[in-house]
Amino acid sequence: MSGLSGTHGIVVGVANKRSIAWAIAQAAAGSGARLALTYQDERLRENVEDLAATLEPRPLVLPCDVSRDSHLDELFATVDREFGRLDFLVHGAAYAPRAELTVPFVETSREGFRIALDVSAYSLVALARGALPLMTRSGGGSIVTLSYLGSQRVFPNYNVMGVAKAALEAVVRYLASDLGPSNVRVNAISAGPIRTLAASGISGFTDILQVYRDRAPLRRNVDAPEVADAALFLLGPESRGVTGEVLLVDAGFHVMGL
Repeated sequence: MSGLSGTHGIVVGVANKRSIAWAIAQAAAGSGARLALTYQDERLRENVEDLAATLEPRPLVLPCDVSRDSHLDELFATVDREFGRLDFLVHGAAYAPRAELTVPFVETSREGFRIALDVSAYSLVALARGALPLMTRSGGGSIVTLSYLGSQRVFPNYNVMGVAKAALEAVVRYLASDLGPSNVRVNAISAGPIRTLAASGISGFTDILQVYRDRAPLRRNVDAPEVADAALFLLGPESRGVTGEVLLVDAGFHVMGL
């Protein structure tokens, strides 16, 4: 029997075939889970529907702009109606206006800061709140989000996203404490740099990739399937004693001083 056989999960944040969330969705489906995939807006709908068509069983494909409470309400109402329960949630939503990644951090606008924190950090709170009743019905569940080392260290041009990821990791700890009595675990994966749609907005990203290759103990970058394998561990029963953690999957780069 596959590790997630018979389980039901939501994966938020699939944009295209390079998305880490998509790699996790593939791994979860391959491990026996039935999924609901969300898309942010009509611009991304066709991408997500085409990707979903390659998975068996065929996932639900649902709209979800995580900054709109009405979308979240409809998402969980549909999952309740179609699945009747929920075993896991993958949160891969993150966004900051491109302008905030091209100016010095001190010039971050109030509105840009609000948007980055809302979409990238608060959305995990809102999604966890919606998932909790359905996970309680399952006797518990697992929530996994995606972070980056920019939450702890300064990376050129990462700017307000670093602050948003720091907030996200704090959200993980507070949710882990809140939801633990319901047997719902909350963890994060802090992945090394991977060429995704989000990464394309960061100036100098190619240089960051090279620094990791030069300095990480494994002398290479990681790829999305490696992150997905770590996510399967956190989503499945093997990690039943793990919550409130940030698991770094970055070829060991974070341990290095120079």
